[in-house]
Amino acid sequence: MIAKLTGKPEILDSESIILDVNGVGYRVFVAQKLFQSPPSSLFIYTHIRDDALDLYGFVSKEELQLFKLILSVSGIGPKTAIHIMDKGVSAITQAVNQADVEFFTSIPRLGRKNAQKIIIELKSKLGSLKELDLINDSGASRDVFNALIGLGFSRAEAREALNRVSDQPTIEAKISQAIKLLGKK
Repeated sequence: MIAKLTGKPEILDSESIILDVNGVGYRVFVAQKLFQSPPSSLFIYTHIRDDALDLYGFVSKEELQLFKLILSVSGIGPKTAIHIMDKGVSAITQAVNQADVEFFTSIPRLGRKNAQKIIIELKSKLGSLKELDLINDSGASRDVFNALIGLGFSRAEAREALNRVSDQPTIEAKISQAIKLLGKK
């Protein structure tokens, strides 16, 4: 299974690029936003059908993870999911949390029923995506989060404290403030 490709990108058509990896060209379906400056490295989702083996590329692991979650919704295929991914991880997450059906119906190939189905099925799954700490955090936030976990706090407590910590100059100061906040509970 292909997990990641790095090479020279060339635009093929309106929905895919060719990534030249050491002389081998891989056709990779990508979100429209990537055509302005095609990346040279992509995380890959391999979709296998009876008549095709398609590759879908993403700049980050977070995008790949969300793509897989969207595909888990019955009735949503990879072509529709890649159009959804064009909106961005944070916008999709926000639309699901706010039950914004119009956000999803504005996407080609996606009707009202499937938009509602996406919202219903992803609402609980996106909570686990945040819990896994896959939403774009800075390295300092990850360090604070990991330190709190190491001190015995649950993931939910660490995430809550991290969201409440004010801007501190050092990681140590952030950890100290987070511990104080968790101690007041």
